[in-house]
Amino acid sequence: DSDLSMRTLSTPSPALIFPQNSHSFQNGRGSSTSSSSVTGETVAMVHSPPPTRLTHPLIRLASKQQREQAHVDRLPDHAMIHVFSFLPTNQLCRCARVCRRWYNLAWDPRLWRTIRLTGETINVDRALKVLTRRLCQDTPNVCLMLETVVVSGCRRLTDRGLYTIAQCCPELRRLEVSGCYNISNEAVFDVVSLCPNLEHLDVSGCSKVTCISLTREASIKLSPLHGKQISIRYLDMTDCFVLEDEGLHTIAAHCTQLTHLYLRRCVRITDEGLRYLMIYCTSIKELSVSDCRFVSDFGMREIAKLESRLRYLSIAHCGRITDVGIRYIAKYCSKLRYLNARGCEGITDHGVEYLAKNCTKLKSLDIGKCPLVSDTGLEFLALNCFNLKRLSLKSCESITGQGLQIVAANCFDLQMLNVQDCEVSVDALRFVKRHCKRCIIEHTNPAFF
Repeated sequence: DSDLSMRTLSTPSPALIFPQNSHSFQNGRGSSTSSSSVTGETVAMVHSPPPTRLTHPLIRLASKQQREQAHVDRLPDHAMIHVFSFLPTNQLCRCARVCRRWYNLAWDPRLWRTIRLTGETINVDRALKVLTRRLCQDTPNVCLMLETVVVSGCRRLTDRGLYTIAQCCPELRRLEVSGCYNISNEAVFDVVSLCPNLEHLDVSGCSKVTCISLTREASIKLSPLHGKQISIRYLDMTDCFVLEDEGLHTIAAHCTQLTHLYLRRCVRITDEGLRYLMIYCTSIKELSVSDCRFVSDFGMREIAKLESRLRYLSIAHCGRITDVGIRYIAKYCSKLRYLNARGCEGITDHGVEYLAKNCTKLKSLDIGKCPLVSDTGLEFLALNCFNLKRLSLKSCESITGQGLQIVAANCFDLQMLNVQDCEVSVDALRFVKRHCKRCIIEHTNPAFF
């Protein structure tokens, strides 16, 4: 059991996804319990357990000696379940059709802590309904073991599928529905209201989602401080284009435990929305407002209120941010580890100086497409940020080989350097390679290889 609990999210859990033209298992005792009438549609198929014996007259049963040679059958149930936990979806489905014992083991709840569905043609609503119905057989109406549901890129997911999750999965901790643009606020509200342990929510690319809140029924049952009842810590609303300041205000008031918030390309967010955010969510460690073109230095002043808690900040392509905003961050957020300021053309060497002298533990910095940053700024970085591991200077027109050599001579742990579209010599690149042996250099100089 302890091994199963250590399973990473990169290992897909079985979802029993079969194409419609797959032949159902049929015999004298049972047949498929789910099928589809839509051409080319893919749904979840749940099969009845195979018989203990094959009864076809043309198939001879194995002799006793041959059966004894099947060493895998000697493994105890817990060992078989551990083996099954490493199998991909299609292989686990095949295992479930071998014999009655394997069928029962393949549906062990410990193998179903995660449901992962991918593909644009999958009938996700029906698949979730069939899967949850099968997983609820031992515990009627609830899937107590299911903690993660990933249905990213399934464009046929609708509110009906999310309602199924909300009703049947009270122990849900992680939900990813990125790219499922057919879901709406109401379905998301149901999930966060009925799944009190939900900590990780990814609704990136869901253009109809404009805020996160409890349903009215849930709000009535809870105290006036019901906003603190939503335990979401990780929220990704990238490409939720309709999100506005008022929606961000609602999110902040209900999700006060947020530590990771990503608002990339939420183009309607302004400094006012960030002010709301900082009033309620004081524990944020990672924040991205990349491509939020209305965010300015005033927004940076609000973000700086996070002080030493802030470790990751992305303000890429926020053209209204200048050295003034960088100075706010540098002065108060001394433990910043990652900063992406690519495309902020108002940042100069003075801004880099403030950053380097105050955020000395900086490990990753992207100041690409900042034409006012020169070798002077790189010198400040090299003399203060010795732990720098990743540095992107792409399309920085004022950078020369001299600045790169100063960085390489002081930042020995540099692992990635991007100098694409920069006028730097081959000798400078070779100098970097000599002093930072583990560094991968991305460049556009054909003479260096």
